[in-house]
Amino acid sequence: MRTSFNIPDGLIEEFDRAWRDEGIENRSRAVREAMLEFVESHSRLEETTGEVVALVGFDYRHHEVIRELHGAQHEYQDVILNTSHTHQGEWCLESLFCRGDAERVRELTYRLRDFDAVRRVKVMLIRDGDE
Repeated sequence: MRTSFNIPDGLIEEFDRAWRDEGIENRSRAVREAMLEFVESHSRLEETTGEVVALVGFDYRHHEVIRELHGAQHEYQDVILNTSHTHQGEWCLESLFCRGDAERVRELTYRLRDFDAVRRVKVMLIRDGDE
């Protein structure tokens, strides 16, 4: 299936450099691998039940979203154990160390992704409900 995407020039240049450095044969293959990795990561988060320990990391533009982010963090304080914050140029990088019900951590993750000023959200399940 052919499809097209609107991708900023800088991002596509960086992506092309990365897949070539990895020795991947072409951009289509690299996109398929990246999509598969995303689907696998999303599926694990969706399928996990019970108590989890997780690290949720995200970056954002501070001045555009800080009040809303603080509100979300207070709303999910039942699963957020600790936070860490650092500055990377005009962006802020935040990590949330979480423990609690997988559904609550999932809700928190999706809530963070809803903010336009949040560039990306990554979740690392350290211990899932099956362990």
